[in-house]
Amino acid sequence: MTEIAKAYVPKDVEAKWYPQWEERGYFRGITNQTEKENYSIAIPPPNVTGILHLGHVLNNTLQDILIRWQKLSGKNTCWLPGTDHAGIATQSKVEHHLLKTEKKTRYDLGREKFLEKVWDWKDEYGGTIIQQLRTLGSSCDWERERFTLDEGLSEAVQEVFIRLYNKGLIYKGTRIINWCPKSHTALSDEEVIYKESNGKLWHFRYPLTDGSGHLEVATTRPETMLGDSGVAVNPEDERYAHLIGKTLMLPIVNREIPIFADSYVDKEFGTGAVKVTPAHDPNDYEMGLRHNLEQINVMKGDATMNELCGEFEGLERYEARKAVVAKMDELGLLGEIKDHVHQVGYSERGNVPVEPRLSAQWFVKMKPLAEPALKAVNEGKIKFHPERWVKTYNHWLENIQDWCISRQLWWGHRIPIWYKGDEIKCQVESPGEGWVQDPDVLDTWFSSWLWPFSILGWPNQTEDLKQFYPTASLVTGPDIIFFWVARMIMAGIEFMDEIPFKDVYFTSIIRDEIGRKMSKSLNNSPDPLEVIEKYGADALRFTIIQIAPMGNDIKFGESKCELGRNFVNKIWNAARFRRMQGGTSANWQNLDNLDKSKLRPADRWILSKLNHTITALTEDLEKFNFHHYTMDLYEFIWNQYCDWYVEAAKPVFFKGSDEEKENVYQVMDFVFNNILRLLHPIMPFVTEELYHAMEFATEDDSIMNSTWPTAFTAEDVERLGIDEAYAESVDKSFELIRAGRNLKGTYNIPSVKKVPFFVKPADEASKEILSADLAALRTLLGASEITVDENYAPAGASPSGVSDLGAIFMPLEGIVDIEEEKAKLNKQKAELEKAIGGTKGKLSNENFVSRAPEAVVNKEKEKLAEYEEKLVRVIDLLNSL
Repeated sequence: MTEIAKAYVPKDVEAKWYPQWEERGYFRGITNQTEKENYSIAIPPPNVTGILHLGHVLNNTLQDILIRWQKLSGKNTCWLPGTDHAGIATQSKVEHHLLKTEKKTRYDLGREKFLEKVWDWKDEYGGTIIQQLRTLGSSCDWERERFTLDEGLSEAVQEVFIRLYNKGLIYKGTRIINWCPKSHTALSDEEVIYKESNGKLWHFRYPLTDGSGHLEVATTRPETMLGDSGVAVNPEDERYAHLIGKTLMLPIVNREIPIFADSYVDKEFGTGAVKVTPAHDPNDYEMGLRHNLEQINVMKGDATMNELCGEFEGLERYEARKAVVAKMDELGLLGEIKDHVHQVGYSERGNVPVEPRLSAQWFVKMKPLAEPALKAVNEGKIKFHPERWVKTYNHWLENIQDWCISRQLWWGHRIPIWYKGDEIKCQVESPGEGWVQDPDVLDTWFSSWLWPFSILGWPNQTEDLKQFYPTASLVTGPDIIFFWVARMIMAGIEFMDEIPFKDVYFTSIIRDEIGRKMSKSLNNSPDPLEVIEKYGADALRFTIIQIAPMGNDIKFGESKCELGRNFVNKIWNAARFRRMQGGTSANWQNLDNLDKSKLRPADRWILSKLNHTITALTEDLEKFNFHHYTMDLYEFIWNQYCDWYVEAAKPVFFKGSDEEKENVYQVMDFVFNNILRLLHPIMPFVTEELYHAMEFATEDDSIMNSTWPTAFTAEDVERLGIDEAYAESVDKSFELIRAGRNLKGTYNIPSVKKVPFFVKPADEASKEILSADLAALRTLLGASEITVDENYAPAGASPSGVSDLGAIFMPLEGIVDIEEEKAKLNKQKAELEKAIGGTKGKLSNENFVSRAPEAVVNKEKEKLAEYEEKLVRVIDLLNSL
């Protein structure tokens, strides 16, 4: 018989089982099979140079729960892993490393040599997070691991670009885009993070060319005035109606610019007159198109001023801002300066303010792709969990702008466009001598939006593609609903003519215990590997799901993992206790040889609770209600199985007949086996260890090859007598036990001290239930004896408690010194009455109530309510004596 160690040591168990699962191919999705339903998930690919953080823990635990549950449910599962090349982030890291170690830039090396450095960097650091996901227990099909710059995925990216180009959905245009001065590349709108900034609002006076005065404008970006090509006012603003059509002389530059009317202008902002710089502001750009204004770019790629800026050429943009303000002041054209709080766009990767900039870039026309994607979600073909994210999704797609897909980087998928003079060709290979390829690469998300089918071999019609597309579920963060989710839906419909997944579960945002978003700068994000080292992977997995109700943010603190660790230890100790009673029952697989005549009330009750729990947990997972799944598991395992059923079984283990013991062994082993299988998706390591320790599996088998529990048939419910009505009646007997335990606690009688109890049943049916297993009742109550008597009449001091099954009495004679107890309670009564009188007096004093702070008055009211409640309890206790 396998012994179970006294203490559970997570790292020993985790180090033992994960390699075996992987070596035995338990994570492998089977191709060319038709017997089972397929169930696949594509992992949101982490950055290739990334490391595990708590967001990954949450996201990947949820995916692992789904995969392990569906595998147990008989599906052919395949969790498709991989990593993303993360264009800007990875190139920035390598450039920084190169500058630090070799004092060189990428331009010093040249494109080819620099890319060799990046590939070397990827090979050295790129596998870290993959190994860390193994530590977490992620059951990914590692043999199918992909990388967004793999040869096959690159083929898919090129195929998609060429198809969209030939269809007229990809074009090159000069438009205003977001520019990252640090990374020297264009960004999409979704790669810009807006932060509140304390800035200034400068008022400048622009002279009218007819000499009749000045027009005062307000701006938050003085440096861009060098590129102004007009000033706009609202057409309904009477203050400026007489100026519309006139011209101004732009100071410093001395360029004549028009005054025009546009309804975009907010009459209440600043002076109501705004300078218009079409090459440096997206709203100005649109106004410029409407009014045919000149587009003047006054900055270089590093956000320094260019040759059009005269004396300011070469200045960094914020230095130029100070210099322009100083110059306007020198010219006598500077008005007032006001403090101004506004939103400033920052580069997500570069973490510097972006520079809206006119630039020639490649774009995808999104509206034709967005329409079928909108339809797929709104017709219910794809379901969002929680559903409220549909509104956000719809709003973005209904107002979608063309996607800027070109990036001025070297690390990424090179754009398959070739130039020779005025000729342009779109193809993968060079058309021949004299042709030059476009230097830009594609936005990282251009490869990610193809992920669900490119990782399966598309554009080739592979067996994997036939088997596992569309995937079943997507688990991701709501912050990339635009970057990734919406675009994957568009790509799936466009290139596969089929949605890429049926369900999308949006995870919660993880915050620290005081509500701050976790970040490196705040140093408030624990290292998951350190948490696993301390508590174990199962404890971390259980905890992070247990504290994550659907749609709500998570407040995580490392100490909360004690909940998960205590739960693991509770399960471990329950298994160990069972093992100490003897070997596993020969009939643990089923209960076919039993019926209700051979079962005690506690046996029938736990089987009924198991039946209910199987149904509830299955429904929880079907509805993606992972938090409820953990709560239902905890309630059944800790409160019902361990605290009630195991305790109720002890009298049989210690004094029961061989037949009684065997019946209880069989029921206990049957239930515990179901517990391990129900628990396995979230706690894979401890369940595998105990599945073997309890001899539910042979040495070379696994709980992963078992099945998800199913509810009892109606015939079994009848045969075993485990209907819910019967379970509810036993629940009521447990309420009576709680009442008895509370009586002992009220009179400070130690729980281990055995005292007699009398029970007066409510009716004959209650008497039958209570009398069915007095040994269990005695054990659970810690009673020396229990008398069930419908005619019982208490004599002397005999406090009581009640439940629907009747009343329970605990005679105090010989257990408690009644006179001493009365004296103690009378003293408490007098103290409480005095306190109540004093507090009421204070609250009836009008001077106190009117002058004291509201919080102080409320505190006194709370004290009065507390005193009165305690007095009621003391009087009740005195009456019972």
